[in-house]
Amino acid sequence: MAQRYVRVKTPPGQLYYGLLHLDRQVQILDAPPWLGGQLTEQFLNPDEFDVLAPCAPSKIVAIGKNYAKHAAEMGTPVPEEPLIFMKPPTAVIATGHAIEYPPQSQRIDYEGELALVIGDRCFNCTPEQARSKIWGYTIAIDVTARDLQQRDNQWVRAKGFDTFCPLGPWIVRELSAGAMLQTFLNQQKDPVQCASIDTMVVSPEQLVSYISRVMTLLPGDVVLTGTPEGVGPLQVGDVIRVEVEGIGSLESSVIARPEPDSNPSSSEDAIAP
Repeated sequence: MAQRYVRVKTPPGQLYYGLLHLDRQVQILDAPPWLGGQLTEQFLNPDEFDVLAPCAPSKIVAIGKNYAKHAAEMGTPVPEEPLIFMKPPTAVIATGHAIEYPPQSQRIDYEGELALVIGDRCFNCTPEQARSKIWGYTIAIDVTARDLQQRDNQWVRAKGFDTFCPLGPWIVRELSAGAMLQTFLNQQKDPVQCASIDTMVVSPEQLVSYISRVMTLLPGDVVLTGTPEGVGPLQVGDVIRVEVEGIGSLESSVIARPEPDSNPSSSEDAIAP
């Protein structure tokens, strides 16, 4: 099994990066692994931490219509150039945390995706240079308010609600070029999405290169590489699970967004997915 790099939080509120062992213990790193973090002699037992999203990106850059069959199901051709958009870091939640259905939307969709984690500053890179900037791989769900996407002239609102980017559960360094991505709804046996990641129109290193010629990617940033065909709606009470061969699975349930709280939690708590 590939080494699994996690980000965890202890009950006192301490955040750590670490290596998840088969016995579910986490061996603590002294810094984020893409910044040269080294293993320490400190271990956390399974009951001593909660798993967070595996990184805390400064930005999430996503790609639209990067699988030909998905573009077709949306009734559009494959874009001539990568179609990029962004999701805010506050959209990120960890595996097992709930997607909140916002009252502004009448339809939210799941989009299971392979996510890239950037390990080094990346600006104006060639695809060959960009390949070395990809530190590892994880899983994402690009939740989309489809009705708002169709109504607005841009995608910020449709893609940007808090909880609209489940990410995790961990990062692996290597991934087979032909790894399968599958999405399951409500524990059904048959996946609603199923595709090999090598059927992307534009490869991961080409995507990172393209983005780097627009904006600088920083260590810990995340790139969502697009979703295969089979996207569909989510309802309150649904459970969505995305599996990528060689990584694992990411799962979230769907709940109604709570009413506004007259005593909201601190901003630090709100953005620590």
